[in-house]
Amino acid sequence: MALLLEHEFKPLPADKQIETLPFLEAVAHLPPFFDCLGTPIVYSPVKADLTGNIKKIRAVYDSNPAKFKTLQNILEVEKELHGSAWPKTGATLALMWLKRGLKFILVLLQSISDGERDEEHPNLIRVNAMKAYEIALKKYHGWMLQKLFTGSVYALPYKSDLLKALEKGQEVKEEESIEKIHQFLTRVTPILDAIYEMYTKMNAELSYKA
Repeated sequence: MALLLEHEFKPLPADKQIETLPFLEAVAHLPPFFDCLGTPIVYSPVKADLTGNIKKIRAVYDSNPAKFKTLQNILEVEKELHGSAWPKTGATLALMWLKRGLKFILVLLQSISDGERDEEHPNLIRVNAMKAYEIALKKYHGWMLQKLFTGSVYALPYKSDLLKALEKGQEVKEEESIEKIHQFLTRVTPILDAIYEMYTKMNAELSYKA
């Protein structure tokens, strides 16, 4: 799948220490995923948020690559640096929101890969998108954003059109596209799970609403 497999994520090491630079280089290719969903009024801000958070983390990394070699290094150093303002600051906050955007992508794609669908409208992806939103983003959004997202599912592309967009316009059999999605999920899901686990262990997760 041209978009999703354009830049490989490194396998999660046994110690779950995720190297910052390879992670950022891989994830930088994912914001265009939201272009494939249409509905610019809803998904353009999500794409911009994802892109902005990647840039914030990259700026912190570039300030001292040795000190911020891994994502865990970033959280540990910023916790010491920012004191009581942490974790609602710096790259720690940027990564917190970045992982939520990635979670939305992964849950949506996993749902499609698993064959979850509205049996009356099997080519729609509303069921998949709503599941992803419920799991990844809804509890962090206020009432207005929740209403906006809920309404947006009626303007989502057909599954066949989404898969074609992910293939950058190439005609590919659905089962081939689903297999590529599965490959992507196999690579990225363990990494994202490790980031969530890190935030839980370090008590860095925040539940305020955007």
